[in-house]
Amino acid sequence: MLGLLRRRAGALAIGALVLVAVLCVLGGGLPPQDLAALLERVAPVLGFVVAIAVLAELAREAGLLDVIAHGLTVLARGRTAVLWCAVCALAVVCTAFFSLDTTALIMTPVVVLTARRVDVPAVPFALATVWLANTASLLLPVSNLTNLLARGALGGGTAAFLARSAVPTLIAVAVPVVLLAIVHRRDLRGRFRTSPAPQIRDRVLLRVSGCVVVVLLPLLVLVPAVWIPAGAAALVLLLAFALRRREAIGVHLVPWRPLAIALALFVLVETAHVQGATSFVLRAADGGAGPTGLLRTAGTSALAANVLDNLPAFLLLERSAADDPASAMALLIGVDVGPLITPWASLATLLWHQRMQAMGVRIPWTRFMVLGAVAVVITVPLASLALAVME
Repeated sequence: MLGLLRRRAGALAIGALVLVAVLCVLGGGLPPQDLAALLERVAPVLGFVVAIAVLAELAREAGLLDVIAHGLTVLARGRTAVLWCAVCALAVVCTAFFSLDTTALIMTPVVVLTARRVDVPAVPFALATVWLANTASLLLPVSNLTNLLARGALGGGTAAFLARSAVPTLIAVAVPVVLLAIVHRRDLRGRFRTSPAPQIRDRVLLRVSGCVVVVLLPLLVLVPAVWIPAGAAALVLLLAFALRRREAIGVHLVPWRPLAIALALFVLVETAHVQGATSFVLRAADGGAGPTGLLRTAGTSALAANVLDNLPAFLLLERSAADDPASAMALLIGVDVGPLITPWASLATLLWHQRMQAMGVRIPWTRFMVLGAVAVVITVPLASLALAVME
């Protein structure tokens, strides 16, 4: 009953958000020419989100993630700490190439079920998944919706983005992993017994999914318009499932709620910009060049992400860093790495929490927020300092 009430409350909140955005458009708060420019900018980004979500869900249906998870248990050879490190590595790769929301939505149940199959505590595995879903999303343009939106300010395509993001991402991954390893050191000791291999319904679909993913990974790095290879990959899997398991295809594959939230937030923040309501916040976030300035930008954006959610925080502050690639990356450090404290700081965290509740895994929000605050206070300044040294 409580879960039903929460779902209804969430649906009402999303409906209210969309309604306010529609009223902004219909009431003239966002003029038609500004709306058209906004849609032209975000359509490829949202198209990528849809394609990668469909791809990830179908790959899960084919059993690809279950096979990978089982492979990790075999690789660990019964050692809990090694299995946890392997899960961390998988979370980083999944996030880097398929986005943080995909990691939170698809990988969370796989990780929890894997921990339960081998009878080890699920909490350190689940926390590592959600933390790395956020912090590892700094690495590539495709890793986070905010990164795709910031590509213009950074310039030079994926190579230029990676040149600035690589070292800060290494820090953003290492610090949370070390912190969780220390906090959960007792849970990560000992050994486990490897579980049987998962049952695969259709090995043809499994092979097709594996081939599609292997081909897609380098294309997401090499092709600037990432929605094109992602869309093509999703179409290949849709065709394969249409031929062999048609019942798996449906509107449920499309992440309607995240899309509605993202589009509504785009409209609301753009309306605020057009109406001149964001000048004070932009001045606060504009720290200028140098280590202190970059830290100010990253810190302000991290604070905004934990107060508002990382997507509106980025949209609110992006113009403060529009003319400086280093400041743009500092802004991304704040909105990508910073959302580890409040439950609503990123959509990925909310999706993760929904999956955790559905699977009966409980982590008190107070503990989650305290640990997250410690991680953010250490990680964001260190990543910002690394960025400053590289400039």
